[in-house]
Parts: sequence; structure tokens; C-alpha cells
Amino acid sequence: MATETLADVSPTLDLVVTAALVVSAALTLLVSYRIIKGPTVPDRVVALDVIGTNVVAIAVLYAMATLQGFFIDVSLVLAIIGFMSTVTVARYVTEGDIIE
Repeated sequence: MATETLADVSPTLDLVVTAALVVSAALTLLVSYRIIKGPTVPDRVVALDVIGTNVVAIAVLYAMATLQGFFIDVSLVLAIIGFMSTVTVARYVTEGDIIE
């Protein structure tokens, strides 16, 4: 039994999702430059947050491309972890301490 793909369902949507995957991957590589060369720690924190958001977007797009809902669950977990880590690092940068 053949597995159904997004190209079988909608070739146009498949093209759009593939293009979005390529753009998201390229933007992730570009933002990694800001992590390396960022002049300040907050710049690096924001760049890491953007990469986390891009990884979530890539997971959702991959779920759409492969028609597998499991990756939606993975992206939700990644989004929660990304949010918690961003709040923790921001608190550390502003206050110098994570736990009071």
C-alpha cells in the first residue's frame, strides 16, 4: 500500500511548503551568524530565540509535507521549551540570577 504524500493531495501546496522549508532553513543559517558575531549577549539570546522559532516552523512544515501529525506534537513541545529557555536566559541577563 502506497503512502499518500502532500504532492498527491495538492501539488501547489507541496511546492509552497517545500519553498517555505528552504527559506526557513536558509534563515536559520543566516541567524546563526548573529550568534557567533553578536556584539552583546542580548543579541545572541534573540538570535537563539529566532532559531528556536525557525525549528518549530520547520517541524510544522515537515509535518505538512509528510502528512504526519506526530511532528505537530513535537513542534508544540519545542515551542514550550523555547519559550521557557528564553524567559530563563532573559531573567539571567537582566537580574544575574535565575533562582531567587
